[in-house]
Amino acid sequence: MEWIKDKSSISPEARVPIKSWCPNPEAEAISQAADLAAHPAVSFHVALMPDCHVGYGMPIGGVIACRNAVIPNAVGVDIGCGMGAVKTSLTADNLSDMRAIRSILDEIKKRIPVGEGNSHKHQQEWDGFDHYEESVSKDSPGWFDSNRLNHDRKNLGTLGGGNHFLEIQASTSDEIWMMLHSGSRNLGYRIASFYHKLAQKLNSLWSTELPTPNLAFLPIDSEEGQAYIRDMKFALNYARENRNRMMKIFKEVMLENIPGIEFIEEINIHHNYAVLENHFGQNVWVHRKGATSAKAGESGIIPGSMGTSSYIVKGLGNPDSFSSCSHGAGRTMGRGQASRSLSLDECDKAMKGIVFDRWHKEKSSRRKGKGAEYDFGEAPQAYKNIDQVIQNQLDLIEPLVKLRPLGVIKG
Repeated sequence: MEWIKDKSSISPEARVPIKSWCPNPEAEAISQAADLAAHPAVSFHVALMPDCHVGYGMPIGGVIACRNAVIPNAVGVDIGCGMGAVKTSLTADNLSDMRAIRSILDEIKKRIPVGEGNSHKHQQEWDGFDHYEESVSKDSPGWFDSNRLNHDRKNLGTLGGGNHFLEIQASTSDEIWMMLHSGSRNLGYRIASFYHKLAQKLNSLWSTELPTPNLAFLPIDSEEGQAYIRDMKFALNYARENRNRMMKIFKEVMLENIPGIEFIEEINIHHNYAVLENHFGQNVWVHRKGATSAKAGESGIIPGSMGTSSYIVKGLGNPDSFSSCSHGAGRTMGRGQASRSLSLDECDKAMKGIVFDRWHKEKSSRRKGKGAEYDFGEAPQAYKNIDQVIQNQLDLIEPLVKLRPLGVIKG
């Protein structure tokens, strides 16, 4: 742990301290952590992971425990976003030709829709949809709309945009791994937005004093709180199925290109969710926003950027982090800042030796007007040093495997 701020050093309104594994969070992230420390539903302390950076309402890379309450913005809009990784029987010698990696990535893109707004042409079958629709009462509060659910059926098994990715990687001992990052797509966003607005409305109706309306909450024992938990769990199941389907295609393409390949070990984890756990002798709702579970002996994945290392780790079950760790490297620059300040030459150099699709032309008219020709929001320079991020949490996790990217598909 890097530092602890006690209540008196945070603000007069603070009810709990802040414990940080991030040495120097940006000022706005500290301000958001201070709001959490003053929140009436937050217990014990606020934990900031080493990849901490500013989010909406709550810092990304933040962990809190709430007694009898859930805060939609402390879960986030991409409910169930997470990581999948598979260890294979291959070694780097099997993929020494960059043309072979390119061929695999190109075939994957034919079968998996990539990028924001891209989905399957036809609705995908999944019994999770049927089970969910059966569980939703017509008079139950919720975001549910059967017409919009048809959109989610087409999105199932798609990568999405932004920082979502699919990679072929090699370990320091030259073992080949497959990795992907994606979540609940537009489904999680709609659920989060609906319940955040509902929580704001109810907190206002109850005259609840909050440090900021962005941290409006729902009591667990309320009909609204139960509805959020039901729908959040649906989004978590959807996100896991989304990753499973893409990984299945990933495996099929690898097997077609390299007959005889075996898949030895598989990990699939979430990093935006709330779950009932026991900490410090109490049952509390732990919110992990941009953080993953790191219980003792639990397998985890901490990715870097598209041009830097990723890690397979084992949790140590540190109680001060609510048995959590970082979900990645964490940003040093927002997408707009990176696009405006980085050059094509330096971004290309950062990706030397890695197969990728080059940089997209900048689509945002706002950023283009400020001289941004390319979208460098996912360039390695926009992220923290992953090795330092790992070093800052060696009391939370044990690094098991260090991976380097060979080929990358970015959303």
